[in-house]
Amino acid sequence: MRVSSQGVTVVALLADPDVPTEIAQRMAETLPARLADRSGQGRRFDVEVISEPFTSETEDPSTLMRRIMNRGSAENWDIVVALTDLPLHSHGRKLALNLNHEHGLALLSLPSLGGLRLQTRARRAVEEAVLGLAGPPATGTEEPSQSQPLLGPFVSRLAPIHPGPVDEEETTDLRYVVTGPRGYLRVLFGMVRANRPWRLVPGLSKALAAALATGAIATLDSTTWSLTEALSTPRLVVAMVGSVGLMIGWLIVDGELWHRSAEVSREARQRARLYNASTVLTVGIGVLVCYAGLIVINLVWALFILNDQVFTSMTRAPLRATEYWTLAWFVASVATVGGALGSGLESDEAIRAAAYSKREQERRSMLQDNHSDQRSE
Repeated sequence: MRVSSQGVTVVALLADPDVPTEIAQRMAETLPARLADRSGQGRRFDVEVISEPFTSETEDPSTLMRRIMNRGSAENWDIVVALTDLPLHSHGRKLALNLNHEHGLALLSLPSLGGLRLQTRARRAVEEAVLGLAGPPATGTEEPSQSQPLLGPFVSRLAPIHPGPVDEEETTDLRYVVTGPRGYLRVLFGMVRANRPWRLVPGLSKALAAALATGAIATLDSTTWSLTEALSTPRLVVAMVGSVGLMIGWLIVDGELWHRSAEVSREARQRARLYNASTVLTVGIGVLVCYAGLIVINLVWALFILNDQVFTSMTRAPLRATEYWTLAWFVASVATVGGALGSGLESDEAIRAAAYSKREQERRSMLQDNHSDQRSE
């Protein structure tokens, strides 16, 4: 690592656009003071945020480390920490952090930190990485030791992250990876968090319009009232699960969201399963948010429009709070099926934009272009 000539260590946070940039910008507000407090001995830090798509057209960690090195060598930076919301893999393992002490480089894959308290975990990881790369104040020609892991607190807090294998020809000299079932779930929920599934709600405007129209009509239908009185709670649950499952499946199939890898290796199959699991969870959470919203809207609509005497004459049951709730619940299931049909009016690009983060959209677009080129040859 280069040593700053004026006693200030310049730290660059090289972040992919969208979520990584937002995290880096919030982090930069407090990071200099926190680094100075933890390092002690009067050391100062200057933090810069650079938003660039440095993962464009690749997710290979070695290639990314070389890009980071080339980018850092062109600037007056002492340490470069790159943040991406792509899940990265190395040697069949899910990558958390790559470090290069000689050049002061770090590559952090945000999904490895999980889906909860992402801002706090990312800040801690960056702090530990920067302090590990900065090392103790330089004294003569002494070099920092690279044979021992330097991120003890980071690893203990975020287990099961632990040191992983590094080849001699790689740019990296220390690597942290995520393994085991807990590690898989951590990365999976981190990917879902990066996709921000709640964005699926406004992204499916036409599907929601169809669902609301279906719900409004169904609420006024006396047949729906009679069915609501006859249906038991288990049947209502089955209707809910069936309608939500239909909506999820339709969105994935119609939007071509299912990941198919052209590679046949075990690692490629593992990546495909991880990507598809994140797709199902992302779309599933978005659909459940829509479903809950439909229940609320249908309940308000029923409270406003239904007449107790008319309802009782048709169903021979009084219109009580239970009937309002049951009707809103059942109508939400019916409306979700209508929304699934309405989702066919959305463009594939709109569905992908709603379901995936910016980096994931670009990655899938690149894979689709590659597959198209291979078929045309």
